[in-house]
Parts: sequence; structure tokens; C-alpha cells
Amino acid sequence: MRTLSRILWPVFLLGHWLSCGFIAWILLAQIDFAYPQAYQALDINQHIAQYGPENRYRDHFADTTKQQHLELFGQINAAIHHAPDKLATITFTPSNGDTQTLLRRDEVLHLTDVAHLIDGVYALGYASLVAMLLGGFLLGRQRSPLPQPKKVVASVCGSIAAIVAVVFIVGPKKVFYYLHTWVFPPEHPWFFYYQDSLMTTLMKAPDLFGFIAALLLALWLLLWGASLLIITRLWPRPHLSATHKDLT
Repeated sequence: MRTLSRILWPVFLLGHWLSCGFIAWILLAQIDFAYPQAYQALDINQHIAQYGPENRYRDHFADTTKQQHLELFGQINAAIHHAPDKLATITFTPSNGDTQTLLRRDEVLHLTDVAHLIDGVYALGYASLVAMLLGGFLLGRQRSPLPQPKKVVASVCGSIAAIVAVVFIVGPKKVFYYLHTWVFPPEHPWFFYYQDSLMTTLMKAPDLFGFIAALLLALWLLLWGASLLIITRLWPRPHLSATHKDLT
């Protein structure tokens, strides 16, 4: 039983951690990853006003409204989560009434790759939920002693602090670009200048992704900490041994 517990506890704790991140992602996806708040905080409207007129392939994007920008991002978010085939049909209409497609072929290809990556995130998320629930059921059934929460918190927070420190030492942009070369097919374009991509202009990349990453991590930690507290309070206590009962 002890050997089984030693195997199940890492499975349960890792599944719990990843499940909280998965739930945080789902929650943020429902509100377009707080794009309206990022739009104001990052001054994206001014960014579009500056780089929209410089785009080499689309005209008059700067003559669109804030509401249109929010809706366009929402359409991209919905497409990469549910229907990547609709990416090529997203359009915008500036004040002159000249409706144009938002994304070029390379941008559609990149966002389709993102959609496939998100499919992998969901597969991992569901697998983590199963691992957490199954591991928790088996551990709770045998009333395996809960690891000390302080040690779990110290281990997780220490690991996160170390990763964040490495990211800032190396440079967030360098890490961001490296992850793209590692995750996406080498023959597929993923880097776009503002002058070539309304997608990049609309998102003020990579600034928006830093905003989303910070928000995701904060919500992830909040969900993890709150659920860990609940688990600690509700976890079944081990049965007292016969020797311990005799002594008491």
C-alpha cells in the first residue's frame, strides 16, 4: 500500500496542478483572455492607429473602431478553440465600407497551428483531470496520509519562482521566440512584422501574450491554492492503528 501511495501521490498532485491550469485557461477563454482590459492597459488603440496605415496588404484598418477590434479578437479566439476553418472568413469593414478579410494565408496557417496546439492542451487537461480524480479516489479510499501542505506549496512556488527568474534572466522575448521555434513546424511562418500582419497589430504581439501569461498564472495559482486548501480540510484522516488505540 505504501508503494502504491508513493506512485499515486505524484500523479494526484501533478494532475491537480495541471487541472487548475486547464480550468484557468477555460475560464479566461470565455472572456477572450481579458482582451478588453489588455486593450486599454496596453494602449492597443494607439498601436493600431500607428501601424494600421503602414500595413502592406490591407488598407484602412486604422479607420475601424474599438468595438470592431474587440469583436475581431473574439472571433479569432472562438475560431482557434472551435472552428479554425473559419479563420479565413473573418472580415473587417472600415469607415469607407470596403470590407476586407483580416488574415492573410500565412496568418491563417499560423493560427491553425495554434488551434492544433490548443487541442493538445485540452487533451492534456482532460487527462490531468482523470489522473487527479482517479488518484484522489484511490488515495482517499485507502486513507493515505496527506503530504504536508506547506511542503507542497513551498515546492510548487519555489519551482515557479525559479522558472520566472530564468525567463527574466534569459529575456522574455527570447524565451517567447524559442518556444515558437520548438512548438511550431519549422516550415510554417510564425513571426510577422506589424507592417505585414493585422493579426500581430491587433494583438500588439508579444505584449498581449505577456499580459495573458501573467493573468493565466495568477488565476492558476488562485485556483490551485483555494482547491488545495479545500482538499486539506476534507481529506479523510488515516485510521488509527490498533496499537495506538490501546495506548489511548
